[in-house]
Amino acid sequence: MIHAAGAAVARCRSIASQSEDPSATTRTFLCPPMREVHNSLRTWMESCGMTVHIDDAGNLRGTIGHGPRLLLASHLDTVPNAGAFDGILGVVIAITLVELLAGRNLSYALEVIGFSEEEGVRFGVPFIGSRALIGDAEALLPITDRNGISISSAIRAYGLDPGRIASAETDAAAYLEFHIEQGPVLESLGFPLAVVDAIAGQSRLDLTFTGHSNHAGTTPMHLRRDALAAAAEWIYHVEAAAQSTAGLMATVGHIEASPNARNAINGLVLASLDVRYADDSIRLATVERLLIEARAIATRRNLALTYKSNLDQAAVPMDQALADALADAITATGHPLHRMTSGAGHDAMIVAGKIPSAMLFLRSPGGISHHPDENVSIEDVAAALEVGMHFLMNWESPIV
Repeated sequence: MIHAAGAAVARCRSIASQSEDPSATTRTFLCPPMREVHNSLRTWMESCGMTVHIDDAGNLRGTIGHGPRLLLASHLDTVPNAGAFDGILGVVIAITLVELLAGRNLSYALEVIGFSEEEGVRFGVPFIGSRALIGDAEALLPITDRNGISISSAIRAYGLDPGRIASAETDAAAYLEFHIEQGPVLESLGFPLAVVDAIAGQSRLDLTFTGHSNHAGTTPMHLRRDALAAAAEWIYHVEAAAQSTAGLMATVGHIEASPNARNAINGLVLASLDVRYADDSIRLATVERLLIEARAIATRRNLALTYKSNLDQAAVPMDQALADALADAITATGHPLHRMTSGAGHDAMIVAGKIPSAMLFLRSPGGISHHPDENVSIEDVAAALEVGMHFLMNWESPIV
């Protein structure tokens, strides 16, 4: 498996050069370099005996075998200035598994999918590819990018038919996605792999603290209505709330202060809030508790508080039977078993609404992702291939 894993890593690094930016890896929805990715992967897939086509959402799809289908998929697009493995490694592992099967007969068909879009970079909406797969993409077609080009126009410019995007919809017996963890948990444990039990629900809000701007040298401390001081006090409570519950993530990642001058009291502060957890009731209760705390701080400091909810994404559990089959494959191949919640969103969370889904995480060295230093070890890829082969050889497709 080491040889196959080394070839997979090398292929990912080669594909990283197929980019809109000659000095960095950037690949957005149906950009010209995506055609290079499609062509190179298509040639490889066909050499493995797969029947390959590109659907009208721009997803690269290759099928082999007969019977109920197991989907192996991840995404081909990237964030700007990306690494070489987020998304694409899952597609490369999937094709490598087909190659390793070398024509062995299975009781089901395999379909490998490279989704056209997951990151939401070009159009501000993510999961175009996987939403098309479950029949939920037609409403996205009028959305435009910063140049006024719609998703519909981008599909047409690529030589596809946006009027047939509904034909990308499919059904299948199951869905499996291989993906780098994009975080430090597996490295901290010293484990190469993990079974994903759920993808965390997300709450995203913007809070605005409104006080009064004034001179920093002439306004006594007890007469100030400092919005930044209020926000700072509240941020402490955000961190404390997350630390009080294992696995809960709460982050203030963005702040805008006004007038943001060295010698002025800030009268207005916009602060973001991002809360993620596998249990929606705890996530929502945490958000409410933090809003109550923000109101109390604002009242005590004689400030106004307003907030806007930008996202309330429910947690998505993975299919228990598939997750258990992955866990059995990890144990059977001699690797330590760990189960975890994904704090990041993935195509599996979209597909799981229609098709039983599972995910296998690979360790991310340094916990780094969405960055040129993103990496993966050949040994961990070999472990994923071993687990994947055991899973494929032992999985029994339900009748669908």
